[in-house]
Amino acid sequence: MASETSPGMMEAAGHFARRIDQASWFGTDALAQIELRKSTWTPIELPPVEADRPRLERCVIVDYELGNVLSIATALRRVGVRATISRDPDAIAGAHALVLPGVGAFAKAMDNLRRLRLEAPLRRAVEERRVPVLGICLGMQIMARSSDEHGHHAGLGWLEMDVARLRATPLPHVGWNQIVPVRDDGFAEGISPGTSFYFDHGYAALSTGGPSEVATCEYGGRFVAVARSANIFATQFHPEKSQNAGQRLLANFAGWAADRRP
Repeated sequence: MASETSPGMMEAAGHFARRIDQASWFGTDALAQIELRKSTWTPIELPPVEADRPRLERCVIVDYELGNVLSIATALRRVGVRATISRDPDAIAGAHALVLPGVGAFAKAMDNLRRLRLEAPLRRAVEERRVPVLGICLGMQIMARSSDEHGHHAGLGWLEMDVARLRATPLPHVGWNQIVPVRDDGFAEGISPGTSFYFDHGYAALSTGGPSEVATCEYGGRFVAVARSANIFATQFHPEKSQNAGQRLLANFAGWAADRRP
């Protein structure tokens, strides 16, 4: 008996074929050549997911409507951080540690912080109380002085760097890529040079050798992959999507923040 193909199956097959064709837009061929070193996949010792005595409490993931906050909360819980997702100005101003996530456009992120009245409590916590803060992807970018994404926009100014469009094609830069340390920093303790992390972005702080740069990455030129300035930490990649290496980095941040609670 001859098999029949439904219109729905044909549509699904066509969609799958289009996805295969579009894979080249995101640098699949280039990413396939990246060597994932064994250190990336080596299991590390982490606290239990539901630790009775967390390493760090009163960690607030800032919810400004532009971030994958649930996956970040889950990843933090695995390294012994009791984190809450909040847009309450009082909770942010009084936190022991902060995480500033972000997915989207720079100008929208800054607009949301102001519209939700979160910029002032963030500044009180980070600039006055010196609370440890971790910026992830767009969260890192808005910590910079400025961005030229769809016009020129001022950022929080916590990191001495400026965000620009990556000088590469295709864009965005999506997938695994290696980072290269440029200075010794405890933030990257236990992470071997050349370890790969997961990126998803079209803009970044281009490397200038500035004092905030901890590690860089190559994609059509060097950009800043990890930055630090005093109590301010930031990654252009997504540690919550970067398997064991990402968990190690989050554990390092949690340990540092726990030792320096305000």
